[in-house]
Amino acid sequence: MPGDTRVSPYPRPSTRKKKKQVEDDKPVVPEGTTIVAQLRSTEGEPCGPPLNLPVNVNPEQLALLLNNLLQNEDPLPYAFTVDDTEIIQDIYQDIIEGQKRSTEEVITITYTPQAVFRVRAVNRCTASLAGHTEAILSVCFSPDGTQLATGSGDTTVRIWDLMTETPQFTLEGHKNWVQIVAWGPDCSILASGSMDSTIRLWNPKTGKPLGDALRAHSQVITSIVWEPMHLNSNSNRFASGSKDGTIRVWNATLRQVLFSMSQHTAPVMCVKWGGDGLIYSGSRDKTIKVWDSKDGKLVRSLEGHAHWVNHLALSTDFILRTGPYDHTGKRYASKEEAHAAALKRYNEATKNGTQKERLASGSDDFTMFLWEPSSSKKPLARMTGHQQLVNHLSFSPDGRILASASFDKSVKLWDGATGKFITTLRGHVGAVYQVCWSSDSRQVLSGSRDSTLKAWDMKTKKQKTELPGHADEVFSVDWSPAGDRVASGGKDRILKM
Repeated sequence: MPGDTRVSPYPRPSTRKKKKQVEDDKPVVPEGTTIVAQLRSTEGEPCGPPLNLPVNVNPEQLALLLNNLLQNEDPLPYAFTVDDTEIIQDIYQDIIEGQKRSTEEVITITYTPQAVFRVRAVNRCTASLAGHTEAILSVCFSPDGTQLATGSGDTTVRIWDLMTETPQFTLEGHKNWVQIVAWGPDCSILASGSMDSTIRLWNPKTGKPLGDALRAHSQVITSIVWEPMHLNSNSNRFASGSKDGTIRVWNATLRQVLFSMSQHTAPVMCVKWGGDGLIYSGSRDKTIKVWDSKDGKLVRSLEGHAHWVNHLALSTDFILRTGPYDHTGKRYASKEEAHAAALKRYNEATKNGTQKERLASGSDDFTMFLWEPSSSKKPLARMTGHQQLVNHLSFSPDGRILASASFDKSVKLWDGATGKFITTLRGHVGAVYQVCWSSDSRQVLSGSRDSTLKAWDMKTKKQKTELPGHADEVFSVDWSPAGDRVASGGKDRILKM
């Protein structure tokens, strides 16, 4: 009856009983149950015959077994998935229970090699560096990970010494906000692009300008990208995109435009230089154009977005950015040696050209497309799910996962080969501006309008650490190629390490 406050005659179940009930509800693995499993590489090559495995086998045991089958002298770490579900606990909990599979059917387990080295989790701020007098708009580590450059609204570029975490040089010359800084692949030149529509080249070892400003664009510079080292051992060509709708390819030694590409009908927002010699440009005219970097001819136009294209990402971005430099910090005596090392690393990453470079594009229409632009103008996949515009995209260094940052306060993860949705990382309470990866592909970092950075663990797909400390929006984040530190800058004018 309404308003009846009589006590129920039945005693409430004690917490001990509840606990027991929960324990009883856990799946009980029948003793001696086995499954038939076929191990297979990501390329689809079977590894040995189908095997009889205990149903509660875990990833560590699978890795031991696989290293034996492949006869690896040094055991390598692997990740195991069944139909895009990663095995984290054991096969019974994750696959049989999780996917409601029968123990009678043959289960195909796909194995993927992981990075042998591990990047430690970022968990504290080692330095807060003041110096810029306006917001920091761009933060970028050099390919060899020894220096850091920042571009700011105070019209200067600053270079920071990472050993001592102190300012090294202040580069002055621009007349307006510096929106972009880009390192040459051999770390001998730093390029900066500004709202004053000029590009300036600097010597990062001395902090001196290399000649005067380069003037050819008539509007704001939005993007600068260097030719990858494995394509050009001289490391002296770069492409710039501008709001004037053109892309120009420059020779940094001669300080002149080699050719200009002007088929876009609206501002160019992002330019990428692919490892197979193609240049990609995303524009506010809703298209992505593919150009030949030898002569600037238009190869194809990729269409599908219903609004501005904001950002592009290549599955080989990490290897193109770092060139010959890996996490060991090795240095090279000559250009030829560095060029050979960069070519070897690129060939390993693309399996000697058998794995084609993939391009992802994010747009104001809340969607993303995955393309294979060297072979087709049809997208491989259309990725939907974000509730607001997609601002930034980044492929993991191994190319397996694509992370997207959006103004809907979330980061989403997608399969880098198929574009299939994996999961949403929630935790930010403001728009997410940028995402970047640790060099072992095990963590992703996001910087947001809510003044925090968050590091996410790829195994659990959950937040690993939160890095507060900024007093305002975080515009730009970067993880050093060696994986030993993270840098972030934003509206509070402080660079944090």
